[in-house]
Amino acid sequence: MIVSDQAELRAGDRDRDRVAEKLRAAVGEGRITLDELTERLDHVYAARTYGELEALVADLPRNPAGERRPEPADELLLFTRGTRAVRKTGRWRVPPRITLDCTWRTAVVDFRHADCPHREIDMTVRCDSMFGDVIIRVPVGWRVVADEVTSGGWVRLKRVHNTPPVPPDPDGVVLRLSGHIGGDIWVRYHRPA
Repeated sequence: MIVSDQAELRAGDRDRDRVAEKLRAAVGEGRITLDELTERLDHVYAARTYGELEALVADLPRNPAGERRPEPADELLLFTRGTRAVRKTGRWRVPPRITLDCTWRTAVVDFRHADCPHREIDMTVRCDSMFGDVIIRVPVGWRVVADEVTSGGWVRLKRVHNTPPVPPDPDGVVLRLSGHIGGDIWVRYHRPA
């Protein structure tokens, strides 16, 4: 279920693929017809927001038989409002999804000493103010993809600063960034100490 304040957030290709897979499974279970699948898939791949995607599966069960229920640890929400900055550093377990809201202050998310059991991590960033920057520290070998990050109305040439020192490890972790920023995202690559 999409929380109302997240319904207007931009959805990415992986989100659309998940909904498409759920619709295909619904055909296999006899919940929708092939004609309905075709019609809904057209809407899935045209959808821009989580809310639009949610509407396409709203009449289907949330967790049909055999589908794993998400655990609370499957998503990490980090918020900073007012004058308080947010930092996630040190030892921590990385979930497959992270939502970061840093309206007025800098946020630091440090993966260098984190336990990351996933091959891919989806991080949604919402930093509407030009004063809200994000610093992401990752080990060398990780690949950070920021194709789905949009920037605010302030005119600047570059919002996402992501220059890996070496090519990513083909078996390394992929961090996919999406969302909207007013400030900058700085990706810092660190070699193990």
